[in-house]
Formats: sequence, C-alpha cells, structure tokens
Amino acid sequence: MRSDANIAGPMTDPVPGPRSESLGDDVSRETPSPMDDTPIGRAAQLAVQTLGRTGEPLPRPEQTRVMVVANQKGGVGKTTTTVNLAASLALHGARVLVIDLDPQGNASTALGIDHHAEVPSIYDVLVESKPLSDVVVPVPDVEGLFCAPATIDLAGAEIELVSLVARESRLDRAIKAYEQPLDYILIDCPPSLGLLTVNALVAGAEVLIPIQCEYYALEGLGQLLRNVDLVRGHLNPKLHVSTILLTMYDGRTRLASQVADEVRNHFGNEVLRTSIPRSVRISEAPSYGQTVLTYDPGSSGSLSYLEAAREIALRGAARAGAGTQGLTVNYEPQHSMPEGKQ
Repeated sequence: MRSDANIAGPMTDPVPGPRSESLGDDVSRETPSPMDDTPIGRAAQLAVQTLGRTGEPLPRPEQTRVMVVANQKGGVGKTTTTVNLAASLALHGARVLVIDLDPQGNASTALGIDHHAEVPSIYDVLVESKPLSDVVVPVPDVEGLFCAPATIDLAGAEIELVSLVARESRLDRAIKAYEQPLDYILIDCPPSLGLLTVNALVAGAEVLIPIQCEYYALEGLGQLLRNVDLVRGHLNPKLHVSTILLTMYDGRTRLASQVADEVRNHFGNEVLRTSIPRSVRISEAPSYGQTVLTYDPGSSGSLSYLEAAREIALRGAARAGAGTQGLTVNYEPQHSMPEGKQ
C-alpha cells in the first residue's frame, strides 16, 4: 500500500503528471491524478504539498503588510515578482491584493484580469477618488488572491495628479479606507520614480527591490534608495527597504554568482537567501494569463517563488516578534531546486 505522503509525488518532480506506481512485485501501472487535469488542480495539489512539507501554514501577519515592489531599472522582474509572490502567499493561505500601478497593465495580464479602457481601475481610485473596493476583482485561478487592475488611462495619471490635493497620498488614503481583511498588499510600480511610484512609497511600509543578476545590476539603485529616504523623512516615516530579491539567476555563469555576492555584500540581511532562476516557464506564463504557480507548479521558478514567499512570511513574523527591522532570520529551505532545471 502506498503512503499518503507519496500520493501527490515528490516536490522535486520536473513536471506534475502521471507517475509510475508499484502495486506488487511484478505489477505496475500509470496512475494519473484527476487533479493534474487543470492548472488550477495542479496548483491546489502543490499548495497541499507545500503546506504539508512546512508542517503548518505560514504565520499570518498581525496587520496588513503593504509591500512596494520597485526598481526604476526596467526588465528586472518587478511585475513577475509581484504576481508570483502574491500567488505564492495566497497558496500558503494568505489573503493578498495586487495593486497594478504600471500603465502597461502587465500584472493585470499575468493574473488573467481584464483591463481594457472601460474597466474600473486604479486610475479611477487615484484621479476620481473611487473607493478601492469598487475596482478590486478576484483572480480566477488562485483563491484568496485579488487584483486592482491598471488600464491605459493610468498613462496620463502622472500629469493629472499634479493639480490634485494631497497628490502623493491618494493611494494611501484609498488603502486605509478599504475594509476587506487582507494579509498582504503588493504594489507593482512602473519603471520610473514619478508620482505613481511616490504614491506607492507613501502607502507602503516595506520596499521590495528585485535585482537582476546581470551586469550593471546596482546601477540606478542609488536614486531609488535616496527617494525612499526622502519619502521616509517627509511623508512616510515607517517606510524601509525590507527585502532584496535576486532574479534571473543562472548558476551556470560566473557573472551571476559575482553579482549575487556583490548584492549580498552591499545589502546584507535584507537579501533573501532564495534567488529566482532564469526560467522559460516564468517567461511563458503571462502569455497564458497565469502566474508560473498555476502554469507549471513543478518548475524551478514556481518552487523558488514559493520558497521566497515562505521566507518573506517567516522574516516578517520574526521581525514583528522582535519589534525590530533588519533582523537576521535563521531560514532553512524546504524544497530542493532541481539542478539546471529551466
């Protein structure tokens, strides 16, 4: 008789699907699971496995953690990180809201949310003072995950906000007026340091900076950190850089290792021990309106984002318990990454 722990298969399987099973000395057969038939089923299966491996669900924050995902350098994985971390936290049992502040609306696309021009969006919240609850919609593939989409109207919001009262804190006021219980709010910022990003920095308490493991990885970060200091000094004293996440890591290259070492030396404890590999699956998922968690739950990218989410949750709980920021947290990965798996 097979054990319950092996029904869903090991976490390191390259791709979920039918697996060989021995029923005796000379009898074996393929045993497809009905849960493998859909991406949602595979995601649910993986969530059960993940929670089973940790022993218990991750600690939920005492109050909503508002995390601003920012880096004015384009192509570093801001949107990818936002949607996949959000999905990972939701699969761990948290209630998560993604606020898409990028006029391109890529986060909305990746979550399968309609965001054509007539859709109520975060633009209406910022410029027209519409309640945030009027634009938030559930993400179809992941229970507990919600999105406030962006439309092309947001492209003109920078100019329209200039003449409005309290232009820097309009998103902050909308979030504080939102009454639905949430564990995390992740704000996907545009690749610039304009009023949209400033609104995010005023609304958030934590800044999460994805850094690509490529040449010039740290170039331009100085200005972002200066802006964080300015916002903390004048508009939001609780703001701090809590998390640095290394993305597009390719362990086969010396450059990636050198960049990772440089970032860890520069930022210290804020850098997550988990890094996100360069992965074809991560790149493909948005074209199907999905996160990598639902597109290919067994891929190295999916497992890496699950680990990163777990580390963020545990660090947050440790910091809250110690009443401090920048705390070193003992963290042991729960899932092994398949070597060279793309």
